[in-house]
Amino acid sequence: MDFEKARFNMVEQQIRPWDVLDFDILDALEEIGREHFVGEAFQGLAYADMELPLANGHKMLEPKVVARLAQGLKLKKDETVLEIGTGSGYATALLSKLAGKVVTDDIDAEQQQRAKKVLDELGFANVDYVQNNGLTEASQGAPFDAIYVGGAVDSVPEILKEQLKDGGRMVVIVGRKPVQHAFLLTRNGNEFSEKVLFDTVVAHLEDKSANPFGDFDF
Repeated sequence: MDFEKARFNMVEQQIRPWDVLDFDILDALEEIGREHFVGEAFQGLAYADMELPLANGHKMLEPKVVARLAQGLKLKKDETVLEIGTGSGYATALLSKLAGKVVTDDIDAEQQQRAKKVLDELGFANVDYVQNNGLTEASQGAPFDAIYVGGAVDSVPEILKEQLKDGGRMVVIVGRKPVQHAFLLTRNGNEFSEKVLFDTVVAHLEDKSANPFGDFDF
């Protein structure tokens, strides 16, 4: 399979038409080989517009959803972003290209190590890995300029809001299927403004006690 051509087609036929027009994101997506982050059995679907299974039984989000969430953060090269749910490491790679530093949390140590191995091999050095429950535990390095929550939650955890700097941004998908909304939250002192970025249907955290990050694309 011609992965380079498939990657180009993904950007032009899936990402751009979904209103992802930030040149830094488009350039990064053309550079990151998604085939490295998917299971061997799914190599032929690495650039398909669909969720793909992770080794731990959960799923990666569609590339366009990852891109649209990342675009909402408007990351800068001198900023630190917290990622809740490392998952496959694909979103981690994208955030790493856009920000100065990524702190990525995951409760599944084995899955995170799989992602770290790939990211290390590809040369993503500005990533710190933390094994914890980022939905209920504070993460090292707070406060953060931005927070990326790639999976769906019933409501935005207060502990995440508390870890944002003044002026910091968070993207998160809220709700249960079939009605789910991707929100951009911005902190202004002790107040938080909300903006709906888009509506979508993504894998939801059905059993948070089992693995609150497993359905994330990371």
